[in-house]
Parts: sequence; C-alpha cells; structure tokens
Amino acid sequence: MKTCAICFDSMKPGHGQALFTAECSHMFHFHCISSSVKHGNYVCPVCRAKWKEIPFNRSLSSIVPRGRSGLNVNQARLPQQDAYMALLRQVPTRQREAPALHTSEPVEFNDDEPLQLMEAADSCDVRSSKTVEMKTYSEFSAIPQSSSQDDFAVLIHLKAPCANPEQITSRPVNTTSVGYPTSRAPVDLVTLLDVSGSMAGTKLALLKRAMGFVIQHLGPSDRLSVIAFSSTARRLFHLRRMSHSGRQQALQAVNSLGAGGGTNIADALKKAAKVIEDRSYKNPVCSIILLSDGQDTYNISSNVRGTRPDYRSLVPSSILNQAVGIVPVHGFGFGADHDSDALHSIAEVSGGTFSFIEDEGVIQDAFAQCIGGLLSVVVQDMRLTVQCVHTGVQLRSIKSGSYLSKVAGDGRDGSIDVGHLYADEERDFLLSVSFPQSREQTILLKVAFSYRDPVTNECIKIQGDEVMILRPKSRTPEPVCMEVDRERNRVRAADSIEAARAAAERGVLSEAVAILEECRRVLLESFSSRNGDRLCMALDAELREMQERMASRQRYEASGRAYLLSGLSSHSWQRATTRGDSTDSSSLVYSYQTPSMVQMLQRSQNHCPSPQIPRPQIIVPTRSFIQKPQPR
Repeated sequence: MKTCAICFDSMKPGHGQALFTAECSHMFHFHCISSSVKHGNYVCPVCRAKWKEIPFNRSLSSIVPRGRSGLNVNQARLPQQDAYMALLRQVPTRQREAPALHTSEPVEFNDDEPLQLMEAADSCDVRSSKTVEMKTYSEFSAIPQSSSQDDFAVLIHLKAPCANPEQITSRPVNTTSVGYPTSRAPVDLVTLLDVSGSMAGTKLALLKRAMGFVIQHLGPSDRLSVIAFSSTARRLFHLRRMSHSGRQQALQAVNSLGAGGGTNIADALKKAAKVIEDRSYKNPVCSIILLSDGQDTYNISSNVRGTRPDYRSLVPSSILNQAVGIVPVHGFGFGADHDSDALHSIAEVSGGTFSFIEDEGVIQDAFAQCIGGLLSVVVQDMRLTVQCVHTGVQLRSIKSGSYLSKVAGDGRDGSIDVGHLYADEERDFLLSVSFPQSREQTILLKVAFSYRDPVTNECIKIQGDEVMILRPKSRTPEPVCMEVDRERNRVRAADSIEAARAAAERGVLSEAVAILEECRRVLLESFSSRNGDRLCMALDAELREMQERMASRQRYEASGRAYLLSGLSSHSWQRATTRGDSTDSSSLVYSYQTPSMVQMLQRSQNHCPSPQIPRPQIIVPTRSFIQKPQPR
C-alpha cells in the first residue's frame, strides 16, 4: 500500500482524498503537498527533484491574490529558481485581519487537548542506560608543600546523554507511529508571533513558512498553541496535539494570519502564561518562543536619560526563572527595528536565550536550531553541589554565567542550579578555591549532582570523584591545564562583552572597542592560544566582529547591540543562539550547537527553496576541536 511521504497515511484511491503525482512520478496527498509548497518547499520530499509545476491549493488565494495581469498564481508555472521569490513578491504589502480569528476566547484556558497515552510496555524501552558525564580538572596537578593558594582554579565539566536515534532522523516526524512518543520527552510549546503592521509582506510570508517547518516537525505527543499579537494578543487555537489533523488545523490557522496594528509584547506574554497556567494536562517539557520585529509601545515608557526601562515587568511572575516549574522564553529579534534590550531581558529572566535574526531569510533556520534543542531535552531540574573536604580548603567563587549559584558564608560548600539540558549539551563551571600549606596529598572538593529524567520521571543522583592535588617537596615544572585555561578564556571573553556593552550604552563606543581589544590581546597571549587552541581563534573572531559593529553609533544601533546581546546570551547560558547574518564556519564563532540542533538546521537548509536567499553555513561546535584528556 502506498503511503504519503509527508503525513505517512495511506494513499488508496477512492478514500475521499485528492492525490497529486509530481513530475518525478512520486505521489502525495494533494492537501499535504500543497501545504508543503505554501511553506516554500519546491522540491520533491522523496527524491529532491526540482519542480516546474507548482501544486498550489486554492486556499493560498487568501495569501497570494491575483496579480495585476489577472494571472492566478494557482495555475502559474514558475521557473524553479525564482519560484519562492515570485511567490513573496505577490504577497500584498497590507493584509486585512482574518475575520475567523476574532472569535471570543474562553475565560479559562483549560481546554487543552489531553496528552497521548504511552503504552506501558514502551516505558522500559526508553530508559536510557547513559547518564550525565562529569569530569573535573585542576589548574595544576601538584602544588609544593610549602605553598598556599588563594585563587586556585578547578573546572567542572558536564555532558548530557546523547539523543535517541529517533530524535536525529533527517525526516519529518511520523505522526501515525505508536512508538514515536516514547523516544523523547514530549513538549508543550507556545509561540508568540508579532503580526503588527511592520510585519506585512515578505516578513509575514517568511514567518508563516518558518512556522510551517516547526509544525511539520512536532510529533503527535507534542502540543502547540499559537498566539498572534499586535495591539492586543489573541490565541489562535488551544494547546493542541500535533497529530495529522492537529497539524493541518495549525497550518491553516497560521496561514490565515494578516498584519496590522502596534506591538504589545506584555499582552502576548500574559496570554502565554495563562495558556500554561490553566492547562489541564502537562507535557514534561514546556517552552515559549517569542518573535518580534518592533518596539513595545504599550508598556515601555520612553527612556529617561540615565535610566533603563523595567523590562522585567513585562514578564508574568509565573514564568520568571526563580519561579517553580521554569518556562523559558526564547526571544527572536527580527530585523533592524526590534527592541533587543527588551527581548534579551525577557529571555534572561525566564531562563531562555535571545537570538538576532538580521537577515529575514534565515528565520526558519533560527527556529529550526531552537526546536532542535527543545525536542531533545534529556535532563531536568539538575542541581550540582560542591563540598570542601580538607579542613583548610575554602570555596571562594563560582563562575556560572546566568545559572544561579551559591557559596556558603563559611566557604565550605556551594551549589549550581543547572536546570535542563538538551541531548549532548555540555556545561563548564569554573571554581576558585583556597588552601593552606600541607605535607600530605590534599583532597580539595567532593562534587555531586542530581537530576530528573523527563521521559521516565526517574530521579538520578550521582556522586562524582574527589578532586585532589599532590603535594611534592619542591615544584616540578608543569604547564597549566589546557581545559582550565580554555574556560578562563571563555569566561574572560563573556565578561568583556558585558563590560563593552555597558560602555556602549553609556555612549562611549571608543571605550567599548578598547575593552574588546584588550581582551583579544590577553586571549592571544594565553597558554592555550600559544598552543593553537581553536576556541581562542573562535573567541577572537567573535570579538573582532563585535568591534566592527561598534564602528559608529549608527551601526551599533542598527545591529551591534543585538549582535552583542545574542552573543552574551549564548555565553551566559552556554547554549546556541542565532547571531546576525555574518556568522559562518570560517569565522569560527563559538556556537554551542548540539548534534540534534545541527540535524534540524540541516533539515531546514535542505528545504531552502531558492538560492536567492543567502544562508549561513552550519557551524561546527568548537568544543569538538580538541579531545579532552582524562581527568587529572
């Protein structure tokens, strides 16, 4: 029996569904292939052949009207190379709001669709035999007996378990597969889409295509709710499972969007929080995606000289990072006119990331990288604890970026709230300890961590090895540990980016550029750089790019601020973000990408319908350049 390569349902003639046979002889449901085409996919999903006959559905007329010549695009034969841009050129610059969206909303959003039940027999199959890996590295393996240390560095390195094979397949999900839901933790995703007047035309068409990609790659156990916002926010549909019918209804709702009005981000976040708070059922993973191309003119007053707006007030208390049951908001600034400060602040206080989409054509790639991570969560509620062992050892500080860390008043223990990790994600935390002279081998720390498996809900506790150093009578020449030096460089770069941003916001761009220049000098003189470390090259390229975007106040306002903030977000959470349009593999910008993110990004780029839209190359994570040696 033939099955449709898009929805995987049968294609038996006479079953009430129109069939479409492409030029390459492959057959699909007409409504499946027309929906795919509407989202910019002009090649065969099976053999990747380029099509000349474009199978448009009649419903596309709501998005693409007749041209001035009277030719209906539904019957138009377009050259493959120009098909996508030809479609975008015929999107009107002004669109009226779809009347169907002005339906009244319920008082309570407890109308979410029930979760898909997993068969009990499957639960054993998803229990991973792998756990989070932890390694520790000391700045030096030995310190002379006569020496004491006030700022001795210890690095803790974590790596999450790898993804299940089903998570990194190169095809859209099979929504009819019973076994699929058990392969990973299902997601409740709420997307907040800016449809203000500035989104009209090409921007809105690109957003619809990107959302189509997201919808087509969510599984039958994942649930999606879409909130469109302009002057006010409205929920397009309740939290709905992305089954075959759910995906079709979601695509129809997104395709019906029109642009107009102002930008009210606070109202959108308020409605998203209500969707999450009121739901009757809960998937293990929950997240919000927020895309905006403008400034919130309803809730943020104009800047008073010397003060910054209270962006935190935009975020409902239920989704703040400190709240129980964290729900990260991943913000996407679209184009040159968005409020990067607001989006970065919203993401930061909720535990999410901020991405800068400078080139409109890469919006789908940005979404793809993000959901590649969200659909691969393997660790939740992770907490790392550190205890000093030797009586003279004290914990001085913990460099943990945006992750909440604490050091006890007596310096004898500390903790880091790591939260959730995507499959294969890595985290590095740099600790500073002090210890006295000693004639015996000194045990510095005991490290332990606990977390919850989101699929099985099992709580896992792991006691790591003790961190110790040798105490010889005299110093033996020994280079600093490469891993510790690399992490120091990464932390130093992140601190410099923050300092440069502060200087730029004070209006002193020359000082900001000088801060980054000094950091580049220190990095290049470091031990790891002198030994050809690729991370140092990556950081240097990133800082140089930031300096160039601070060449003038105009350039900083147009793209420099957003580029800095997306880089700062990436380093502070040690998680991949999209940064401008000039980040490619030749610049070696540190990306933190995971295999699941890379696979989803490749899928998105393979769906690129037109070579006229430039796409940055996929970045190879610099953490993979050097094989880490065994712990000392």
